Amino acid sequence: MSIWEYANPLKFMGWTAPLVPVLSVLAAVALSVGLIWGYFFTPDDYRMGASVKIIYIHVPSAMMAINAWAMMLVASLIWIVRRHHVSALAAKAAAPIGMVMTVIALITGAIWGQPMWGTWWAWDPRLTSFLILFLFYIGYMAMWAAIENPDTAADLTSVLCLVGSVFAILSRYAVNFWNQGLHQGASLSMDAEENVADVFWVPLLVAIAGFVLLFVALVLVRTRTEIRARRLHAIVARERMG
Repeated sequence: MSIWEYANPLKFMGWTAPLVPVLSVLAAVALSVGLIWGYFFTPDDYRMGASVKIIYIHVPSAMMAINAWAMMLVASLIWIVRRHHVSALAAKAAAPIGMVMTVIALITGAIWGQPMWGTWWAWDPRLTSFLILFLFYIGYMAMWAAIENPDTAADLTSVLCLVGSVFAILSRYAVNFWNQGLHQGASLSMDAEENVADVFWVPLLVAIAGFVLLFVALVLVRTRTEIRARRLHAIVARERMG
């Protein structure tokens, strides 16, 4: 059996139906454990004080903002190459979730930056590329809404997704590309010296797991909704023609 058979709308609806509630429960548990553990059972940082605890929302949301666009990129490429409608609908479904994650990351970053940098905003390379990524999310959703033909919309938004991926990469690696800038390096890295201390690191991983599970659950729910909407649109169109 080919893996592409699971992209068939009927089969997709079948295997995702029992998966959504499981992922939702796991996401709720992981988020609750990670955020409560991080905010109430970890010490203040010796330099940043209590403001360090915003990482349990800021870091996972920033990661998901970038990875959501990466998921949209993969789904868009599948649409371009194989013309699987579920992949295009999955990319469309992920966009609003990624946009919200980007907004959360920008807001929490500003809240953290004000006491640390003395300003709510700075035209730092990573912050600027993240803001541009947010605008790409808005443009992507606007293009889906503006184009009536769904296949044409999928084609054009896939191209836009390819272009916007440049800024997704910059958002992730801007600190490495440019030495200047206020934004600190990665909180999680293959280099152990760059990671936060273990007392913060473990609950942060739990919080990240919660955000990932939440994202997957929401994408599945929204993709299922998009499939139902596509079916309804097809039924209405046939009735009008008949």
